[in-house]
Amino acid sequence: MTPLKKTGALLTTRLVGCVSLLALSAATLSQAAAQSAPPAGDMLEEIQVTGMRLAEKKALELKQNAVGIVDAVVADDVGKLPDQNVAEAIKRLPGLSVANDQGEGRYVIIRGVSPDLANVTLNGQTAAAPEPAGRSVKLDDIPSAMIGSVEVVKSLTPDRDANAIAGQVNINTVSAFDRNKFFATARGSIGQYQLNKKHPFGGDVTVGDIFGDDRQFGLVLSANYDERPIRSENVQGSTNWRTVGGYAVPDDFRPREYNLTRKRIGGVANFDWNVNDATKLYLRSSYAEYSDSEVRDQFRVEIPTTITAQTATTGSFRARGTRFVRVREEDDNTVTANAGGKFEIGEGTLEVDATYTRAVKEDPLRSEWQFRTGSNAFTATFDTTSDIYQVTPAAEAYNAALYGARSVSYDHRKAEENLYQYRADYKLPVELGDDAFVKVGAKYLSRHKSNNRDYESYDATGFTLASVTGEATGRAVFGGRFPIDPRVDYDAAEAYVASHAGSLTYSRSGSISNTLANDYKVTEDVTAAYAMTSITWDRLTLIPGVRMEHTQGDFAAKIINAASTPAQDFNSFGKSSYTDWFPGINARFDVNERFILRGAVTTAIGRPNYADLPPFISVDTGAATVSKGNPDLTPLKAVNFDLSVEYYLPSEGVLSVALFQKDIDNPIYSQAITVTNGTFGGITLPTALVTTPLNAKSATVKGVEVNASIQGTFLPSPFDGLGVQGNLTLTDSKSKGVLGRTDTLPMFSQSKRVASAQIYYEKDGLSARVAYSYRSPFLDTVGANKATDIYTDSNGSMDARLGYNFTKQLEVYLEGANLTDAKFRRYIGVKHQMAEAERYGRSVKLGAQFKY
Repeated sequence: MTPLKKTGALLTTRLVGCVSLLALSAATLSQAAAQSAPPAGDMLEEIQVTGMRLAEKKALELKQNAVGIVDAVVADDVGKLPDQNVAEAIKRLPGLSVANDQGEGRYVIIRGVSPDLANVTLNGQTAAAPEPAGRSVKLDDIPSAMIGSVEVVKSLTPDRDANAIAGQVNINTVSAFDRNKFFATARGSIGQYQLNKKHPFGGDVTVGDIFGDDRQFGLVLSANYDERPIRSENVQGSTNWRTVGGYAVPDDFRPREYNLTRKRIGGVANFDWNVNDATKLYLRSSYAEYSDSEVRDQFRVEIPTTITAQTATTGSFRARGTRFVRVREEDDNTVTANAGGKFEIGEGTLEVDATYTRAVKEDPLRSEWQFRTGSNAFTATFDTTSDIYQVTPAAEAYNAALYGARSVSYDHRKAEENLYQYRADYKLPVELGDDAFVKVGAKYLSRHKSNNRDYESYDATGFTLASVTGEATGRAVFGGRFPIDPRVDYDAAEAYVASHAGSLTYSRSGSISNTLANDYKVTEDVTAAYAMTSITWDRLTLIPGVRMEHTQGDFAAKIINAASTPAQDFNSFGKSSYTDWFPGINARFDVNERFILRGAVTTAIGRPNYADLPPFISVDTGAATVSKGNPDLTPLKAVNFDLSVEYYLPSEGVLSVALFQKDIDNPIYSQAITVTNGTFGGITLPTALVTTPLNAKSATVKGVEVNASIQGTFLPSPFDGLGVQGNLTLTDSKSKGVLGRTDTLPMFSQSKRVASAQIYYEKDGLSARVAYSYRSPFLDTVGANKATDIYTDSNGSMDARLGYNFTKQLEVYLEGANLTDAKFRRYIGVKHQMAEAERYGRSVKLGAQFKY
């Protein structure tokens, strides 16, 4: 039986079961619900609501009216989402968590599936990913002020891109016809961070109106600016805990401090022209700019295997120390423009869209200095009692004269992605049941992705840290536990070598592989077509259909060997071509006006990450190691099963339970294998450890989502302003066939438990909210065995907001973020063995917003 026939047979079997269960449940519930169903006029009673309640009302309407399984966040009546970026705004939805960077949400994780397998779209078209390594879209680049709503689609229909095993996140900007009148909003804020006492600030303004003799034109303009001077405290632990004297002992310890300034600038311009009732045209454009200027100070203590005065958790040793300073500049920008229209042609409707997106991520400077002592330069002790273990060096470790100049690196990186997208969709009503239609369409997406890195490493000699010591700060990270002074003054080190010829010697071995191995060009063209229908019989709606996608890829990379030079051009090429079919069906049954059952069986694809596909080869003959890309990677394929029960409360709330399962073929893991008598880039090695991405056999993700949102309008005054929201997702995943592992592994980024809860109050101009989000540990790096797998530890954080409307137009608010001072932490093998910990501290923000 062919793979397509197997998939079809599996779909048929599961679909029959799903629909049978849906029908059986519907028959039972329909009879009970009919006896207690309220009159239709009582359904979702119209109440004048504003602020968070209005946003919740609109989000519930989106969810309730969808055929598939959808969750949403909608901007409040001031036109602003409540959180600082899109990732933060959606992390409280059922089944969602985020991967953070410097304490800010960056990538969305849907139902524990890697962000690389989520399709992020802007106004319905695929968003570009500026990161060089993967397909994840950075949602912290998109300010919440630019957004009207965000939909998270968990069960796909054939008119949506299939590259969405995790699901689709669709970000919608605002149209003037969404408001249908003149509106203007403005917001400004200033705050303070706990760790550095510095003040983040920002503001945004949005203006929109409809105009013309027949009010046929609409225009929305929006702009924002945000600046955040951040400090974070980090301890890099050990990824190589060894058994010494019968006890687990780490091999490394690195307290670090980050000081950075992040700036965001964004703008949206949306123009609509309703030519007549049958023709509507639009032009959408957006620009987002992100910059990050960072200094990282670091102190490293190497822990040897010779330990004295050892106990189960403590010991003494003689150590080597290294002091670092890294200076990094990052400049990202994304510009998107799309034009399209909606045309009533006869009985049908034609929608067309053309979109261009360009995303650039550039590090114009990424430079690091190192100063190191000799071996056994000072004594130190360790204590692993705490989950963030303690290393205490003796006083001589803080003598700058002991640290000789060792090296400096200069790194420049630039990744660029250009996306060209064209789509057409035609919808035709048909006389089959109630409100039935047939929909067909096509899409063409052409992606051009490149990455270029220029890296130079130099050995440094002839001076010590004492010559270039920075100003003493007296700061020690993690509550004073880990001092970092004396620090390296980057500018002083650069000035010293500029005035002392011969201080630096070019290191070819440290430069060539880093320069060439990261360079690639990828072209990926996806041609898609689909057909689907929607049929409603009384209270049952079915949407069956199929999508076809043909993928054509071309890859260029570089083979690196002893003869390579920094100027080497691309000399290794690969290509791929495959066609896939994605059948699926969504079903909905309205037991009554408030009670809805949904079921879906869908299929999806996950294309390999860009950096994994180019056929680069990097050979280190001294270490007998090889790193290589893999253009022969097979895309991930998934069959998804969804079932949900939703009850919409009279008080604008919902109670829901959703079951889901994803059967995934060909998950990709980076794996190290030993190869004997192999030839790599023309170099033959008798034995080599080869690291490359490879397909595993299969994986399964399954779980349950429980969600409740209740507005207390049924309570007596003043308690009728209360509202609560909460959700819990329990997930389990297993991967089989990872090379070199006989056990099963969880999927990357999959937490077994994800939960959020919030309580809010909104009445008589007062609004208040306290929200808590939690996720349990998840796998982020696969080791040679279970003892060397690296996990990101659990995390729980609390935010709060208090606001008061002094007039209908003016609100003043106070916000607090990370009030629990939640820390980021990773561990290897077992929870006690720390690999990394990071602290961001609390922050507060005072602001005002105006609406008209």
